[in-house]
Amino acid sequence: MFNRRNFLKVSSLSSMALLVKKNLIPGDFEAISIKTRPVVISTWDAGLAANKEAWKILINGGRALDAVEKGVMVTEGSRNCCVGLGANPDRDGYVTLDASIMDENFNCGSVAALERIKHPISVARRVMEKTPHVMLVGEGAQLFAVAEGFKLEEQKLSPEAQKEYNNWIKNSDYKSPVINIENKQDHGPFAPAILENGEWNHDTIGMVAMDANGNLSGSCTTSGAGFKMRGRVGDSPVIGAGLYVDNAVGACTATGQGEDVIRICGSYAVVEFMRQGSLPEDACRKTIHRLVKILGEKAKTIQVAFLAVNKKGDVGSFSLQPGFNYALKSEGVEKLVKANSYF
Repeated sequence: MFNRRNFLKVSSLSSMALLVKKNLIPGDFEAISIKTRPVVISTWDAGLAANKEAWKILINGGRALDAVEKGVMVTEGSRNCCVGLGANPDRDGYVTLDASIMDENFNCGSVAALERIKHPISVARRVMEKTPHVMLVGEGAQLFAVAEGFKLEEQKLSPEAQKEYNNWIKNSDYKSPVINIENKQDHGPFAPAILENGEWNHDTIGMVAMDANGNLSGSCTTSGAGFKMRGRVGDSPVIGAGLYVDNAVGACTATGQGEDVIRICGSYAVVEFMRQGSLPEDACRKTIHRLVKILGEKAKTIQVAFLAVNKKGDVGSFSLQPGFNYALKSEGVEKLVKANSYF
């Protein structure tokens, strides 16, 4: 399982294409400006492997849309806590997946509460390209996926997820309402904010990329918070919350507590701040500040982070709590970058 809380030191292959410059904005932030195209950035250290796959498409002149789909499929196929079928289940023992994708022409697609399909990001793209809709959910999304030729995987938890689920059931004393129908008054217990290993319990793989033609696309995929209420959906499949792309301005993806990202239309807000002239990191910072103003003391108990690229190739991120990092790959550059944070 990848550990998002540890900052990995990954050396750059070269620094020729990367320029770090100080900007005259409050807080002394840095903008990372990529002077060559293409470029791809993605959340957490899992993004290092995802970026490699995306880069195979970008370096050969491919579309950013293809790159962001293929890139996050790497994470969907890995064993980890928070993305793909190997991740932690909901509190009734089922893994449900959410994903969204958006291209340079405002085309977008998403799926939510999808079960037993290995690559929800690809189903989201089919929704975008083969239906008049933006989002399909639950059983309908699964039926659509099967009709499109996706394999229906076995309804079985990974060994790691089964162990985590057994521990959670034991410690929380949760019993499904199907078994214990009188336990409906307060609907709890709810998903913990932090997992037993100390990691935040609400992470994704989000990716945005600019291709050689200067076009932007983005993707976002997750299993959501482990041990969540059955049917809970976070920000990842919600266009404008977990992901937003405006090819004239920039693109943004989010990670963290989904309910609060939805509350402020987070990724859309970041893009709008960039439209007003803010560099990516400052746009992310302003959006985090908006969230803090709304949440007050609650902001100290959750994690939210935004990651963005603008049309000029500047990239940046900002998080609520320390510990967030993102993977960056461009010509001659491959590294993990530690984001600045509010707290």
